[in-house]
Amino acid sequence: MTMDRTLEPELMDDPEQALVYARADFEQENQGFVDRFREYFPEFALGHILDLGCGPGDIPVRFARALPSCRVTAVDASEPMIRLAEETVREAGLSTRITFRCERFQDLTGVSIVDAAISNSLLHHVPNPLQFWHKLRLAVKPGSPVLVMDLLRPESPEEAQAIVDRYASGAPDILRRDFYNSLLAAFTEDEIGAQLARMNLTRLLIDVVDDRHWVVSGIIH
Repeated sequence: MTMDRTLEPELMDDPEQALVYARADFEQENQGFVDRFREYFPEFALGHILDLGCGPGDIPVRFARALPSCRVTAVDASEPMIRLAEETVREAGLSTRITFRCERFQDLTGVSIVDAAISNSLLHHVPNPLQFWHKLRLAVKPGSPVLVMDLLRPESPEEAQAIVDRYASGAPDILRRDFYNSLLAAFTEDEIGAQLARMNLTRLLIDVVDDRHWVVSGIIH
């Protein structure tokens, strides 16, 4: 029996915490997220992409580089994260193609309907996940691709700790703690399936891609 979900803070608003996260090595996960989008949606090459929960900006930069005819609106409610993300984009020379919004996705207004939506590692921060799927559906034009990835909740605290030890053994203590808490706050495959059913999004596909991540992908109709 899988353990119950344990909520963690919705925002990463401690500057030190945000900086440690930004400096962590997520090369494999982040580039894999971009590569997966290009594999799933090979014909998508032009348009406006919305990134919900952009963090320190690495994923928007990778998308802008991989899809040079696209622009990205990247949203995160953490001010320290947005400051780091803006610096990352300036250093990458992509400020004309990536725009940041510092606000909760639930309160997001004034963004035009987009051509694609992505989100990596936001959902486990959200107390009510149905709000996320509702906003995602409203944000994109019919026929638009979406790609969402997040952590998969283990069956026990002991398994969560084993995952932390396996993948973050040499990481700073603050990052290991956050990783552990995030695993406990994540959703199971069955819970994601139930959320999609509640929101009439059952055409989207769920795939458990490794021992700690699930991916939802497809076209919003």
